[in-house]
Amino acid sequence: MTTAELKAKRPDAAAYLAEALRKCILFLDGAMGTQIQDLRFDEAQFRGERFQNHPKDLKGNNDILVLTQPEAVYEIHMNYLRAGSDLIETNTFSSTSIAQADYGMEDLAY
Repeated sequence: MTTAELKAKRPDAAAYLAEALRKCILFLDGAMGTQIQDLRFDEAQFRGERFQNHPKDLKGNNDILVLTQPEAVYEIHMNYLRAGSDLIETNTFSSTSIAQADYGMEDLAY
């Protein structure tokens, strides 16, 4: 999202961010993928209940974890905030229809 788009959509958020950046350096969270890998989820954990009968393997589809393991994703974000991050990003690195097609889940990306 461009600055102009952010200002149009959320003028309060854009102003807050601009003011914060004028005052200090802001720290962004770190790598999400390596934090997820450290959890060593197996296939069943990637699937969760919602996708337990999905025809393709889902292990490695880190983006699906927001649906199947939301507590784990939340805790990763909280750990970054506890460590001093000012900003955190969404866990959506591969949340496009093209990337999700590898897992047969392109219909979930829009």
